[in-house]
Amino acid sequence: MSGYRVWAPSGLPEVAPGADLAKLIAAAEPGLADGDVLLVTSKIVSKAEGRIVRAADREAAIDAETVRVVARRGPLRIVENRQGLVMAAAGVDASNTAEGTVLLLPEDPDASARAIREGLREALGVTVGVIVTDTFGRPWRAGLTDVAIGAAGVRVLDDLRGGTDAHGNPLSATVVATADELAAAGDLVKGKASGLPVAVVRGLPHAVTGATEQGEGARAMVRSARDDMFRLGTSEAVREALSLRRTVRAFTDEPVDPGSVRRAVAAAVTAPAPHHTTPWRFVLLESAESRLALLDAMRDAWIADLRRDGKSEESIAKRVRRGDVLRNAPYLAVPCLVMDGSHTYGDARRDAAEREMFVVATGAGVQNFLVALAGERLGSAWVSSTMFCRDVVREVLDLPAGWDPMGAVAIGHPAQEPPARPAREAGAFIEVR
Repeated sequence: MSGYRVWAPSGLPEVAPGADLAKLIAAAEPGLADGDVLLVTSKIVSKAEGRIVRAADREAAIDAETVRVVARRGPLRIVENRQGLVMAAAGVDASNTAEGTVLLLPEDPDASARAIREGLREALGVTVGVIVTDTFGRPWRAGLTDVAIGAAGVRVLDDLRGGTDAHGNPLSATVVATADELAAAGDLVKGKASGLPVAVVRGLPHAVTGATEQGEGARAMVRSARDDMFRLGTSEAVREALSLRRTVRAFTDEPVDPGSVRRAVAAAVTAPAPHHTTPWRFVLLESAESRLALLDAMRDAWIADLRRDGKSEESIAKRVRRGDVLRNAPYLAVPCLVMDGSHTYGDARRDAAEREMFVVATGAGVQNFLVALAGERLGSAWVSSTMFCRDVVREVLDLPAGWDPMGAVAIGHPAQEPPARPAREAGAFIEVR
């Protein structure tokens, strides 16, 4: 009959810095056997490793352990810490430690697990798996549970992809977090306030590696940034997208997903506008033929303008080359302003202000568009050139007479990372009255 047993040994003393955890555990549970899995609360590992720091201000300790803020709601912060774990307060704990001190997580939880495993082999001659656990909250789920933050001698992930289920259906996405399931099972008998910091699971020897294998460690369970679809909280995601919004002038040949651009348009048309109007229209040039027809006509019109201005042919050629950002992009969008719903006052000053309101609203829509493209991991460059030959653009693209092109947006996958953005101090742009 299949099954397993979980229990929490009693009798472990208060752990002090420098304590040999393996010896303490061996003394409390001398009957450990090959194939057992030992679940050790990170708090006693931190104490043994001297990860106790003076901190009159816990927030300062959290700041020191944080490498990236994921989400913030009032005083609560979900962050990525130095160990690469995403959790509340960077794992800094002010409970079960002397007043005026806090506990930091083990510096390398996988190494901590390996040390305990080797110590138990020396003390008892057994081959066990060791998991260092900590308590996490989880997205979309209320309540806390223990998870693995360090592991040695344990198959932390059980990859079932490529197999089939009981009905013969292929398994294409099933990777079981075995170490987390073991950690949660141990928490059921350890509890949060019972003074039982260690648990033992017996009856699952397949989860334990051989004596000479340490396994991948719990670090293998941390999802990479590339695979993390929920890397940021809402407000942080907005700030991240704004920071990603950079002018990109060199693109790869990789095609642009039209769906990504349409989602960006959906974001664009949420911008504010006067009189409950919708002053934005986006013309999407998805075929090479349409892009070349527009750009060739614009180039001819620009050259004619420059010649009328008396520019030399060398100067004209240099200026025309600046427009290559549009020609080299695999996708173009032409945002247009429409004045539908605008008011006519019969007064030049007020009519000009009315148009300015619509222009500002169109700019807000274009900004939304550019930020949303960045969120889709697309590069873009907003170029003003269509504004200088609106009649040509309307003719080539067969646009209504009332549509005013407001530049063009080159879109594509960036060929390289843009240079660092020059630092700007917000206070330099603020006047307070």
